[in-house]
Amino acid sequence: MTSADVAAIVAELTAGETTLLDAKVEKIYQPDENEIRLNLFVRGQGRVNLIIESGKRLHMSRYLKESPKVAQSFPMLLRKYIMGARIISIEQHEFDRIVKIGMMRGGEETILIAELFSKGNVILTDKEGKIILPMKPITFKERRIRSGEIYELPKNQINPMKTTIAEMKEILSASDRDAIRTLANQFNLGGLYSEEVFKRCEIDKTKPAADLTDGEIQIIYDTINEMLAPIQTGNFSPRLILKEKKEKSKASAEEKLENPGAVLAVAGGAAADGSGAVTAPDPAGTNTDSANLSGGAAAADTGAQAETPEFVLPENMEIADVVALDLAQYKDLPFIEFKTFSEALDEAFGKAALKVVETKKEEVKQDKKLGIYERRLKQQTETIEKFNREIEKNTKVAEAIYSNYAFVESILNVLNASRDKGYSWDEIKKIIEAAKKENSNEAAKAILSIQPAEASVTVDLKEFKAVLDIRKTIPQNANVYYDQAKKFEKKKDGAEKALADTQAIIEKKEKEKKEDKSKGTEFVLKRKKHWYDRFKWFISSDGFLVVGGRDSDSNEEIFKKYMEKRDYVFHTQYPGAPLTVVKSEGKEVPESTLQEAATFAVSHSTLWKSGSASGDCYMIKGDQVSKTPETGEYVPKGSFIIRGERRYFEDVTLELAVGLEFKPETRAIGGPISAVTKNGSYVCEIIPGKFNQNDLSKKIYRAYTDLIKDQKFLKQIASPDLIAMVMPPGESDIREGPDGGKSNQKIENE
Repeated sequence: MTSADVAAIVAELTAGETTLLDAKVEKIYQPDENEIRLNLFVRGQGRVNLIIESGKRLHMSRYLKESPKVAQSFPMLLRKYIMGARIISIEQHEFDRIVKIGMMRGGEETILIAELFSKGNVILTDKEGKIILPMKPITFKERRIRSGEIYELPKNQINPMKTTIAEMKEILSASDRDAIRTLANQFNLGGLYSEEVFKRCEIDKTKPAADLTDGEIQIIYDTINEMLAPIQTGNFSPRLILKEKKEKSKASAEEKLENPGAVLAVAGGAAADGSGAVTAPDPAGTNTDSANLSGGAAAADTGAQAETPEFVLPENMEIADVVALDLAQYKDLPFIEFKTFSEALDEAFGKAALKVVETKKEEVKQDKKLGIYERRLKQQTETIEKFNREIEKNTKVAEAIYSNYAFVESILNVLNASRDKGYSWDEIKKIIEAAKKENSNEAAKAILSIQPAEASVTVDLKEFKAVLDIRKTIPQNANVYYDQAKKFEKKKDGAEKALADTQAIIEKKEKEKKEDKSKGTEFVLKRKKHWYDRFKWFISSDGFLVVGGRDSDSNEEIFKKYMEKRDYVFHTQYPGAPLTVVKSEGKEVPESTLQEAATFAVSHSTLWKSGSASGDCYMIKGDQVSKTPETGEYVPKGSFIIRGERRYFEDVTLELAVGLEFKPETRAIGGPISAVTKNGSYVCEIIPGKFNQNDLSKKIYRAYTDLIKDQKFLKQIASPDLIAMVMPPGESDIREGPDGGKSNQKIENE
């Protein structure tokens, strides 16, 4: 963002319908190391999201990156100081790319400072400017950005919106540069808006600033004020400037982010009218209000995108620029207007940043699917490709030096002659700059930069750039690149040998797998960690998760952490039973799942230990369960107060099953017979009996060893200890074994 862009976004966020003044800070996230997101509640808009990316951007957004599962220290500290605070001010420091957001909570004022210039930062200070915590602690030559230090603003830039004509004349007359560079650097307008000034006033931008007449300075002064007036009045014209899409670029994800058009070009029909404005199928800001574009409540808390119509670029078009003003230099290019500048910035930068994150996540996801040797093979292949590029580049630069022999020699001769005459490198630089302005000296135009410490120059040889040491001859300079190519050739040879070794290992592994398949069934271990693993649980035949406590402590944990009002809760008429919860997730729970939950609740109760054949239980909703007793009563750990009507399940049979699940995970599972049969294989039905838990689990394990050849795999998913974990308390017996009475049955590949 330019200084003018910052001025525009600050004006937008402090006035009218888009103001954030008096907004309440509800949550703070840090999706990556350079970005924070403030989830705000704004009267009349609802929940919105303000994105601050240090060194780059600040705007409202609906394209939200996923928040990390573990919060970093910076957002945690921000939550401590500004969560619940109200925004009392948003201002730009002079005409610099610095935004100060003042906040008030409980009578304490803090300031969140967003530095949007290169190598910027996000800093929280108190009202006196003392740094509470920066996003990135940094020490510069002239200032320290660290906790406890006083925040020092960078050197003041001239504010063109406040500069007087007398001040402008003084600065221009003292400049030793041309008019446009003086305007861009000393008046903080940057290249784009400096070009715009001279485009509008038609004064020669290359004219030395000191040579401008009073009349020309007055015209420049008036043009700047006219150009920036819409920002001061809040009457600007946010828009995306478009251009025809180029051929697919080989740019990296980072390069795409700098040129978001390459990322944002998506399918969609559009037509341009005579004015240059493009009507898109559903341009953001045309048919959607700002509240929708800045994200809904669901997006604010989860990091998901708001469910609003997706903005679509016209076919074969990409974004050339995003601006807040109607600029003369873009008059011949098509554009799409937006209701707010935030919306335009969000489409240009927010969408691009999210696309980069999603692309990287997909790459990581694909990479994780590879085995260790496949991943190594991929890295080695990429390294060899890199070496090939370096070999080709260095060889071609060396050839270019030879093919431009006379031209390169003339450059080296001139520079050596100048040094022999006693000219300093600074003097040589000035001579070259003067020659470039004449636009007639080809040798001067070819010199891109000078490195005095190395006595070298970077020269443009049309297709390639070459760094030349003026102390060396043409062949010696060319040999530097040939030698580099040889070094990469040696590295490439080593990499190719390593690649061949990796390929041999992979081929060996593949051969072993084929041999294993020919011998018998191959199993792949697929196991994840779940929050419910430490409880009793099963997945119903209808796909609902049912969990129950193992003891009073875990009953308490389920009640406090995982039970919701919309869930269904089961318990027996007698004490000593798990708090059994059917996680409804807001869906209608079928009767078959409720019957299975009832079986689970009675079978895991003390009724099983007593040897009963059946028992009763009841069902209530989650909002009927409480830990709040009546006056004078006491509720011990693992016990609860039930209020309201109950549904009873009478004479429920005590019976359970153990089975093996192979998809989507490999694990031993337990639960009602119908649920285990639906989700697993080789089901072993059990009833109250005479074998204790450990003995029966070993008996079931031995039955599985007769069916599964891969003993190592079996032990990993269904060892006696793992089987015991899914069995009911007390003594049991097997009603029907996992082979269904056929001990020679072979397990099929799942």
